[in-house]
Amino acid sequence: MPLLVIAVLAVVLVIVLIPVGIVQRYRVGTRRQKARGWVAALNLVGLTASTVLFLVAAGLTNIWVADVLPYTAAGLAGGVLLGVLGLALTKWESGLDDLHYTPNRLLVLGLTIVVSGRILYGLWRSWASWRAGLSGGSWFVAAGLAGAMAAGAVVLGYYLTYWFGVRRMLRRHSRRRLRRI
Repeated sequence: MPLLVIAVLAVVLVIVLIPVGIVQRYRVGTRRQKARGWVAALNLVGLTASTVLFLVAAGLTNIWVADVLPYTAAGLAGGVLLGVLGLALTKWESGLDDLHYTPNRLLVLGLTIVVSGRILYGLWRSWASWRAGLSGGSWFVAAGLAGAMAAGAVVLGYYLTYWFGVRRMLRRHSRRRLRRI
């Protein structure tokens, strides 16, 4: 019994802290940051691995749930386009020794709202489907798994493209600095 209480409290704590995490993610994602090569490289490696695993999972899931793979691919393509737009709207500040960047607040806010809205819609739709006791299929399928995968792919595509662009800008900055010397 105490283990069940602890498990329920842990789930409630996670649910309560989701809004705090979203606000913190927005705050961190919109502040001025110094471009560091090792951070960009680490993010690129991690995001590439995550994207590959995500696409493999979408391909496997597509066996049981229709349209997951096409939605995921479309979300990834949309995320790449948003990443290119984000790089174009980023404020770049080139100093003598370092490069700083400030991501566009509106784009980060829009991405945060879309993902947050998709999470909330998914939770609501899951609850409504579960309560209705859909006899024609799984409540999980009815909850819109394909749309949720697409929203996740948008985020992966955006950040993969964005960190690729940060790494590229950092290399350009380093070459210019070397030419001055």
